[in-house]
Amino acid sequence: MERIENGLIYYRFAGFDDVNHGVFTRHGGVSAAPWDSLNLGGTVGDDVQAVRRNHELIYETLGVDFERTVTVWQVHGADTVLVNRPVTGRRWIAKADAMMTDQPGLALVMRYADCTPILVYDPVKRAIGIAHAGWRGTVQGMAANLVQAMHDAYGSRPADMVAAVGPAIGPDRYQVGEEVVDAAAHYFESIDGIIRRDPHDGTAYFDLWEANTRDLIRAGVRAGRIEVAGLCTATRTDEFFSHRGENGQTGRFGAVLCL
Repeated sequence: MERIENGLIYYRFAGFDDVNHGVFTRHGGVSAAPWDSLNLGGTVGDDVQAVRRNHELIYETLGVDFERTVTVWQVHGADTVLVNRPVTGRRWIAKADAMMTDQPGLALVMRYADCTPILVYDPVKRAIGIAHAGWRGTVQGMAANLVQAMHDAYGSRPADMVAAVGPAIGPDRYQVGEEVVDAAAHYFESIDGIIRRDPHDGTAYFDLWEANTRDLIRAGVRAGRIEVAGLCTATRTDEFFSHRGENGQTGRFGAVLCL
């Protein structure tokens, strides 16, 4: 993964070299604290015009047409939406947590503040997908659902795909309750390497990076074609927004993916 400073600061994944994309940090925008400064979340209390300008800045940085950007109303589910064009009159096209397209120039945009960005690219069929996976989406198979949706829509073979697991809250910071442990055990069957117990008090910690990587592999994506950022948003609040790390008073960083 490459860190780029080009007015704004963002990250790019090696397997996506011929795809226009970026996972943006919190730096380079116009929002005031506690959303400082490149907040892309429109429902967290920030000034609407500041959020719009922040969106303009990331699209200008990538050379993306603002009018050709698409997003979803994220609901912590596992549904994927096929996108062929923007919707007239609004930017979000549906309530869902993943999008896919094979249309050049159509930019897929999602927002995060601890949940996992998942990017998928099929260089053979020339199709892309992007997802948002918190614990609920992860244990509902968000990553695998996106891979299957791209196979169904475009004939994409999972073995041809490259994938990336972006910055998210790390396994040492994501303490969860027993309902999460039970849900993970139900979906993954084995939670070895996914759930870690604190040796002193027995509390559980959920590894979203490993869980989503494992889900991509189970869906047929080859392990060697999955890049994991390994950046913890709760630890690196100097670089990213973190709902957990900043007690809910924070913004949203964004990921953009465009053929």
